[in-house]
Amino acid sequence: MPTYHELQPRQVFMGKLNHGADLLEELTEVSREKNISLGRVEAIGAVQKARIGYYDQENKEYLFFDLNTPMEMLNLTGNISMRDGSPMVHAHIILADSQGRACGGHLAPGTIIFACEFIIQAFQGPSHQRTHDQTTGLPLWKT
Repeated sequence: MPTYHELQPRQVFMGKLNHGADLLEELTEVSREKNISLGRVEAIGAVQKARIGYYDQENKEYLFFDLNTPMEMLNLTGNISMRDGSPMVHAHIILADSQGRACGGHLAPGTIIFACEFIIQAFQGPSHQRTHDQTTGLPLWKT
């Protein structure tokens, strides 16, 4: 049976992130600055280079790969919850190269911003804490 809670919108933040900064670190910093412990995030723009991951379900580990070329950020979508007492941004990203070929995966540190516009919506509601899930090996919500 699914586990879920009704949430109420609290605040919405909309802005741009710094050129040359790490995308995941910037989104996490905004979350910390604005004391967002529960929310969702969206972004579009472009990156100078990217590091994205794929979760190997059999071995229960992330496999990361680098895209060392400028790319368009077609979509970034994710959520914000708490892990070890701090806000954690969990996001997936879809990128396209100069030929329009798309690839995507789990956003990892090392994705460097060329330009980025973001929206973060903060919610009020029961805490969503990330803890280790034995079945998957992932840090999932314990709600």
